[in-house]
Amino acid sequence: MHKMIYLKNTIKTLLILLVTILFLSCKTEKPSEIIVIGNLHKPAPNYNPEILFNILENVKPDFILHEVDSSFFTADFKFNKPYNENEGMASKMYIEKYPATKLRPYEFEGRNQYRRDKGMRPTDRLTLRLLDSLNKANMLTSEQSEIFNTYQALIEPLKVRAAKSPKHFNNPQTDSICEQRQYFQYQMVPKITNARSEFATRFLIKPNGEKISYRDGYQLWANFWDTRNQTMAKNIMKIAQLNKGKRFVVLTGFMHRYYLLKELKKLTKGENIILKEFYDK
Repeated sequence: MHKMIYLKNTIKTLLILLVTILFLSCKTEKPSEIIVIGNLHKPAPNYNPEILFNILENVKPDFILHEVDSSFFTADFKFNKPYNENEGMASKMYIEKYPATKLRPYEFEGRNQYRRDKGMRPTDRLTLRLLDSLNKANMLTSEQSEIFNTYQALIEPLKVRAAKSPKHFNNPQTDSICEQRQYFQYQMVPKITNARSEFATRFLIKPNGEKISYRDGYQLWANFWDTRNQTMAKNIMKIAQLNKGKRFVVLTGFMHRYYLLKELKKLTKGENIILKEFYDK
């Protein structure tokens, strides 16, 4: 009887010890870090490959994640085609100096062809051009004109911020303006195009030969903004979960930054992952 009690107590003690060890190991496990850097894609005096390279040198990432799909990479994740944007050129420079750093794509796979096949392109551009001409001809209602004018005006403060140092377009204030601007582009502009006959009676021929109206093409494009950003955030998380304890730099157009951060804040709940800015210590 005493032996059985002793055995039970021993097992209980061992279980408590095991749980404690597991708990402590989880607490002391090195957290992963995700740094989302909003970029200007094209080189400019205030932002070019050298400036981004210097940011990468300060951050010292283990992984650099790119807003392109797998077609830009070989099977072992080396660039296999020209990528002459700030992100691509800076990454090439960084990999040459720090070859242990890994590159990964996180974009919605086949993004551009998908948009063309569905008829989102070029109906998006043609719809906004038609809308602008209707507005200039005073053919919109006062409410519709206010929506479109607000949408157009919201790009101006972003241009000012994008002409300054990278920190000016990588902060919560700029993220908030981006979110408002994209809300008008993808939520408010369709209130005009879905209400007016001009957008239902103009058509584009898709690659498969089917017709699609400007109205339907623009709505598909608006919906795709959510689908694309949510997919990219999930792809980033998959890479992070497969490579725990690493530092990840996510390079994206700065208009996407607010959405990716919003999604990543939700996806990283309960995970040992820290979201940081590139200028945080």
